[in-house]
Amino acid sequence: MQWRSLVLGLLLLRLGLQALLALLPALAPGLCLRRRFPFPFPPPLALPGPPAAATTDNINPGSSHWGSLLRRGSLGGAAGDDDYERRYSGAFPPQLRARLRDAARGMFVFGYDSYMQHAFPCDELDPLHCRGRGPDLQDPSNLNINDVLGNYSLTLIDALDTLAVMGNSSEFQKAVKLVIDTVSFDKDSTVQVFEATIRVLGSLLSAHIIITDSRQPFGDMTIKDYDNELLHMAHDLAVRLLPAFENTKTGIPYPRVNLKKGVPPDSHNETCTAGAGSLLVEFGILSRLLGDSTFEWVARRAVKALWSLRSNNTGLLGNVVNIQTGHWVGKQSGLGAGSDSFYEYLLKSYILFGEREDLEMFNDAYKSIQNHLRRGREACNEGEGDPPLYVNVNMFTGQLMNTWIDSLQAFFPGLQVLIGDVEDAICLHAFYYAIWKRYGALPERYNWQLQAPDVPFYPLRPELVESTYLLYQATKNPFYLHVGMDILQSLEKYTKAKCGYATLHHVVEKTKEDRMESFFLSETCKYLYLLFDEENPLHQSGNKYMFTTEGHVVSVDERFRTSLWQDILPAAEHSAQKGRPSDFRALNFSSNCNRVPDERRYLLPLKSNYMRQIDRMVGLI
Repeated sequence: MQWRSLVLGLLLLRLGLQALLALLPALAPGLCLRRRFPFPFPPPLALPGPPAAATTDNINPGSSHWGSLLRRGSLGGAAGDDDYERRYSGAFPPQLRARLRDAARGMFVFGYDSYMQHAFPCDELDPLHCRGRGPDLQDPSNLNINDVLGNYSLTLIDALDTLAVMGNSSEFQKAVKLVIDTVSFDKDSTVQVFEATIRVLGSLLSAHIIITDSRQPFGDMTIKDYDNELLHMAHDLAVRLLPAFENTKTGIPYPRVNLKKGVPPDSHNETCTAGAGSLLVEFGILSRLLGDSTFEWVARRAVKALWSLRSNNTGLLGNVVNIQTGHWVGKQSGLGAGSDSFYEYLLKSYILFGEREDLEMFNDAYKSIQNHLRRGREACNEGEGDPPLYVNVNMFTGQLMNTWIDSLQAFFPGLQVLIGDVEDAICLHAFYYAIWKRYGALPERYNWQLQAPDVPFYPLRPELVESTYLLYQATKNPFYLHVGMDILQSLEKYTKAKCGYATLHHVVEKTKEDRMESFFLSETCKYLYLLFDEENPLHQSGNKYMFTTEGHVVSVDERFRTSLWQDILPAAEHSAQKGRPSDFRALNFSSNCNRVPDERRYLLPLKSNYMRQIDRMVGLI
């Protein structure tokens, strides 16, 4: 009965440690015991249910704990007991982690198989009625649908690299052949340039890179007699998107283009910053694979044009601009919809291509964000005041414009991880996780003053999962595995439908909409799977990968840091602008570049009194 002896020994050791800790204050009065090191037994393998979601009875619109976001306030909430420590601290059993990995894979398989059985070759799956969905031909003004769906089997294309990351070589090869044999972009479809770029162009490039990688880290993903067909398809699509960059006085592209006819004659002259300024990664990869500078040149010109329009006073950009006049139609500066991926791609373009000007723009933008958008106490884990939060302000004055944030902003902690600002990422992530715990999902827009959703639907977005995954990779703290488990269980409980997973129409009432967006398979399921798959090739030493804003995997290697042309920058300037690996850390002014210390690995990433403060401020307790 060796196991009984082991358990008894552990119990005696734990009692001995507790007795020692109880004596320490008396033995050493000057010693400050700020937190105890937990020594828990492994939790049982049975998966607990998701945190209880709030009902409308819990919502008190007249109450606000976010005083210092409007004015400076003090720390709310005492330390209390150690419920947070008991729930989240300590090691995470490997058996449970393997089960959660398999559950995440099963979630993807159910959604993917349902799409292939009931919806292919349509763009999306309607999971409630088990049928396919394509463009709304009866209502061209239905941009919520038509911006995304181009009648080109969107969900299949968007899911390609997820199949590879999960090691399913047979289905990956089958899906690639289906795309090659059945998909054409010669369609009378008017789509948003941004959506077609990140979802379709990016996935085609990612799958091409995986197929042609001589190392084949995910298993044998090669295609017999493959002749760069996916790269040719990506080229064809990008050529059809190029008219959006023509006849614009600023160089900022039109938001939409017809794949067969070009820019529609009634096209709007207004576009959002993220939509116009988040094309450089995909267009740059394509240019460098083809040896044709055209695509990177137009995308980089758009970024520079937007950058030149930032406020001289604050350094901030707005969220909607007129592409002909350069006038800011939307003066809101924030990190959510309309702005988010612009900042993301400044950094990721540098990581991938090594162009130093991209890093310099990002560093300047990040400094302006910290100076004008950030509210709350200075440090995440120290001091008094409200927790850090990034709000929406006027781009010219820095004054608060409203009291809501949107779910897309949940990507930002993951971006902060990439620049080494891990401590600040921990606090912002905790805020979004608290909202998730309250509702079992993230409302599209949440009013932090009213403690209630302004826009209550949840379309299966991945941003919180993405940040959870990246924070775990940076800290290896089991807390983030618990977060992932909560998210996985909530998705299973509230969004699973007859044939896939459905958008939540209302996060409080848990009513569903008949739509499963393609990013659920390309991002949400992928990040959940990777969170629990410790042995995935993406995590192995020597493998360097980056995720696009749609979660597509691209390798970070020298071929993308070498330009085959000199027409974007003069030769001497171009050489000087090339970044070196050491430049990133040298130019990053953040004081938190190092990983979270090992001694905190099994403690809460955020002190329990601060976690309780955040939970109280979103109405969770």
